[in-house]
Amino acid sequence: MTIRHLYMVLSPRSLSYAGDALESLFANSVEYLHLRLITDSARDKEELTDRMAALDAKSHRWSVYSEQDVAVREEAIFAGHDHLRAFRRGHPCWRKITDPLLLSDPGEELVLLDPDLYFPNRFQFEQTPQNGLLLMWQQPNCLFPPEVVKTAIDDGIRLAHHVDIGVAHWRAAADLDWLDWLVGRLGHAGLPRIMHIEAIVWAALAMRVGGGHLDPAHWKCWRRSPAKRVMTKLGVSGQSILKSESWASMKCFHAGGEAKWWLHKARESGLLDGRASLLQPGRVLPFEELTPAQYARERAFKRMLQTMGYYQIFRTA
Repeated sequence: MTIRHLYMVLSPRSLSYAGDALESLFANSVEYLHLRLITDSARDKEELTDRMAALDAKSHRWSVYSEQDVAVREEAIFAGHDHLRAFRRGHPCWRKITDPLLLSDPGEELVLLDPDLYFPNRFQFEQTPQNGLLLMWQQPNCLFPPEVVKTAIDDGIRLAHHVDIGVAHWRAAADLDWLDWLVGRLGHAGLPRIMHIEAIVWAALAMRVGGGHLDPAHWKCWRRSPAKRVMTKLGVSGQSILKSESWASMKCFHAGGEAKWWLHKARESGLLDGRASLLQPGRVLPFEELTPAQYARERAFKRMLQTMGYYQIFRTA
């Protein structure tokens, strides 16, 4: 039996939305899964274990690891890589990059998941390449904050455009010397403790090791488009907004931003649970490099919108 090795950084406090997402994963995967959940304290591990036991995992396997559980392996595997060791103690989301490397065997597949993913149809994951990455695609990008992106561009660090990190396929064969160098160049201990730094690291890795984007027709990233911002401002419910998505063609929906809070009611209404069987692999789109000129144009456009008050008017909670 083939076992797919999945990893997720998860706080028990996120189960208010992640519970529905996890149940959809367990219910709709046609493959046998081993999901390793990475959390913070020993107390969080105990609470997460208890709450996971109450979910219907079907025939799949799951296990929970606290930060302390991987400390010994960190000392061995990340020895001499001080930037990486500091990085995994930054924002919890950054451990999605570091900790699977500490919990796996060399060369083993790593299918890395965010907790706000919903799987509406029977599906199977794409095959993890022997070399390179598979990442989701989004428009325009989630590379933030600008000062760290600018640091990368000024240092000649190539970044992939349209990177979404809801799902990432990789193997435990990272060049730790280069990854440690990258984190150091981006700012080391001075990196702002925000989740988006993870996307910058993935974007740099993508251009370093190659690979491509998962088919966005099957692996869909939520986009807070101008039309959806207007609908939200006018009081349209999240459930109604989600009706416009092409659920029958999706293997996975990354419910970023406010969309993750809409999942439970949408699921209760029957909107999310499809009957399709999506077992064939999708196309892989090549990574596209974000050029300095392109990034400058995007930043100029966003500054114009900010000056016009666009983000203030259509700000969402």
